[in-house]
Amino acid sequence: MLKENPEIQSFDWSNLDGEEAYQRWRSAKLKTADEAMNWAPVQIDNLSHTTDSERNSLKERCRLTNYAHYASAAPSGDSEAAELALRDFAAAMGLHLAETHRSAGKSGIVALQVSEEPSKRGYIPYSNRAMNWHTEGCYNAPDDYIGGFVLHCVRPAAEGGVTQLLDPEIAYIRLRDRDPALLRALMHPKAMSIPENREPDGTLRPVSVGPVFFADPITGRLQMRYTARTRSIAWRDDPATRQAEAFLRQYLPGGDPLMPQVKLGAGQGVLNNNILHNRTGFAVGAGPGRLLYRVRFRNRIEGS
Repeated sequence: MLKENPEIQSFDWSNLDGEEAYQRWRSAKLKTADEAMNWAPVQIDNLSHTTDSERNSLKERCRLTNYAHYASAAPSGDSEAAELALRDFAAAMGLHLAETHRSAGKSGIVALQVSEEPSKRGYIPYSNRAMNWHTEGCYNAPDDYIGGFVLHCVRPAAEGGVTQLLDPEIAYIRLRDRDPALLRALMHPKAMSIPENREPDGTLRPVSVGPVFFADPITGRLQMRYTARTRSIAWRDDPATRQAEAFLRQYLPGGDPLMPQVKLGAGQGVLNNNILHNRTGFAVGAGPGRLLYRVRFRNRIEGS
């Protein structure tokens, strides 16, 4: 069990004037994030029936760093059984408010793999191309945001397909250390807009306008909504917002010593509170190819 650190959870991140409290939280957060770089994955014997110890370890890591890397037994060849096990696992983490997604199967889980299906063709998650930095559901309406998700590997790519992760609270620290005015700009309710988009089936996804940093309505913890895309996006036209967007565009690809990098093996996954992440491109190769399951939720991991 990890050591309690109430300083991390109690910090009022929206108060940009409380320097003393910020410095205490910053010190605790950076120390824990640095330690987390050396944490081994949480071992899970059975995704469908996690133990108290396994659940406590996962939830505590998500409370401290907003993510937990886990390793379970490699899934069987039965995809439906693997999907149901993943839903059982998510429910044990307190994730019950699942979103609907046009590409989700009957269990509500999206299969991320190279696909030529008309509804998936042209979308990067269903290709072998690299994915830039983003949070999930950045195009959703502000009242329809993604609080947490699970990314679970069924089959890894033979080559490539590496994911970098970044806790949004670390991004918050880097921005605040540069200039609190940048954070204030990114908290504006119209900081980032993604225009409407018509899906291949004719469904219209409305324009999405909202802040980059905002409070989770249940816990008050910091949440982030971001995409590094340069097309089909508009930023609020004021100097501080432009500077903040430019900072993130340079900072994220440049790397951070507190950015873990993982290539998920079969049975491994990342449980998280919708943290920033990307993915390198990967080789398609012969055989069935890379397959990851993703299930997204509107609430955070329980206790985090």
